[in-house]
Amino acid sequence: MLSGAEHQLKLQEALNTNDLNRFRQITAKAAVFLLKGQDVKEHMKDVPVCKKNRSWENEQLHSLEERGRLLLSLQFLPPISPDDADADGGGGGGEGRRSGGLCVGVKRCAHLAAMDVNGFSDPYVKIYLKPDIQKKSKHKTAVMKKTLNPEFNEEFFYEISLSELSKKTLEVTVWDHDLGRSNDFIGGVCFSCRSQGDALRHWMDCLKNKGRQVERWHVLTNELPRTFGHD
Repeated sequence: MLSGAEHQLKLQEALNTNDLNRFRQITAKAAVFLLKGQDVKEHMKDVPVCKKNRSWENEQLHSLEERGRLLLSLQFLPPISPDDADADGGGGGGEGRRSGGLCVGVKRCAHLAAMDVNGFSDPYVKIYLKPDIQKKSKHKTAVMKKTLNPEFNEEFFYEISLSELSKKTLEVTVWDHDLGRSNDFIGGVCFSCRSQGDALRHWMDCLKNKGRQVERWHVLTNELPRTFGHD
C-alpha cells in the first residue's frame, strides 16, 4: 500500500513522462506544418513549457560529462531556379546549389577534454546526416595538433530537400586523432526534430529560416551514439 507521499511521487513521474512525450509529438508535428508553409503557432500552443520539463532536461544534462564546447553554424540554402543562377552569373559553379541543401559550418571548439598524456588533444570533427543508407554523408575536418581550443572554419554541404531534412538527424562528434591506434571519442551533439534543449532550438531555427545562417555554441557530452565507429 503506497503512502500519500509515495502516491504523489508516482503521479509526478507519470506527468513528467507524459509531458515530455507530448512535447516531442507536438514539436515533430509543428515541423511538418512549417514545411507546408502553415502557421505553427496553433500547434505549438499546447507544448507543456513548464518547470517539470526544464527540471527533467537539467537532470539529463547533469548525468552526462561535459567534454568541451563546439561553435557550429547551420543554414538551409533553398533551391536556385535557372533564371536566378543566370542572373547571379552562376555558370557551372551554380549547378551544385540548384537543388538546395544544408550547409554545416564547423567553426571552432573550446575547452576540450585532454585525451593525451601531454595534456592536449589532436582534435578533428566528424559529421553525419542520418539515416544514411549509402554511407556517403560522412565528412571530416582537418586534424589540429596539440590544442584544446582548435579553430576549423570549414563548411560542408548536403544536397537535400527541406522536407527530407526534417526527417534526418545530424550527428556531430569531436575526436582525438591517434597514430597507430583507435582514435579517442571526445564528445558529441545530435540535431533533429527529436533533440532537446539548445540542439532542438538550433535545428528548428535552421528549418524555419531558409537562407539564414544560424550559429550557436553547444556543449559536447561523453555519450557515444550507438552507431559510431572509430574511423
